[in-house]
Amino acid sequence: MSIFHGLSAFPLTPADAAGRVDTGALSRLVQRLVEARVGSVGLLGSTGTYAYLSRTERRRAVEAAAECTGGRTPLVVGVGALRTDAAQLLARDAEAAGADGLLLAPVSYTPLTEDEVFAHVAAVAGATGLPLCLYNNPATTHFTMTDALVARLAALPRVAAVKNPAPPSDEAARHAALRALVPADFAIGYSGDWRAGAALLAGGQAWYSVIGGLLPEPSLALTHAALAGETAQVAALEARFAPLWALFQEWSSLRVTHAAARILGLCDTALPLPIQPLPPSLHPRIEAALDALA
Repeated sequence: MSIFHGLSAFPLTPADAAGRVDTGALSRLVQRLVEARVGSVGLLGSTGTYAYLSRTERRRAVEAAAECTGGRTPLVVGVGALRTDAAQLLARDAEAAGADGLLLAPVSYTPLTEDEVFAHVAAVAGATGLPLCLYNNPATTHFTMTDALVARLAALPRVAAVKNPAPPSDEAARHAALRALVPADFAIGYSGDWRAGAALLAGGQAWYSVIGGLLPEPSLALTHAALAGETAQVAALEARFAPLWALFQEWSSLRVTHAAARILGLCDTALPLPIQPLPPSLHPRIEAALDALA
């Protein structure tokens, strides 16, 4: 099975205020995911604050996570960067440090064209021998990968999957439209935790999950139910997740998961400034949401 199938759990990257990664705390988070038997560990995604870390710290994070996974669980590493040459260096670093796959978002300050994104992906995919997943994240990159562009990119060597934002409606129709354009072995997965169940029920092959990096067991239960087409079970599990996902939508998954990690005693990490932590007045809501998933 492809490393881009099932639950891809994205942990935080614990770091101090200066951006120095706490590799011990990161290893403990990754170990929980390995023991839960997630489909893959998604390191240095948006929840992992990849964009705020230096190349050196990103390399340290990959080395620590790879030592922890030890080949037992695939390690997919985000290598997005403003410059193509920087992303290529990050991809080579990840491969050398033990990554099994790459995740690439078209990060840019100046809005990109489709041809520019195509050239960027082609260059990064050609920099290593690792399979690459496209990271379609319009909310942060301000670039939307159209189905036509994904199909063009899927024809490139080593471009093996896409992480799409889960659509708000008509999941089956939207999924089928892309499925018809890409090779049969190209994996289509989804992010956006509160819509992932419907996207998997519609045919998605992977859930790229923020909450999976913090609470792998209930996230795996939802993934398995959705992939098995168990609609009633998906609805029951989503009802338990609903209070937490409401917080995600209101305050952002990044801020909420940082607060939740402290509440659960998993790690004590600083958000990268200028991002501010949530006020303590919200902690009772977060605690109640976590209790619903205990």
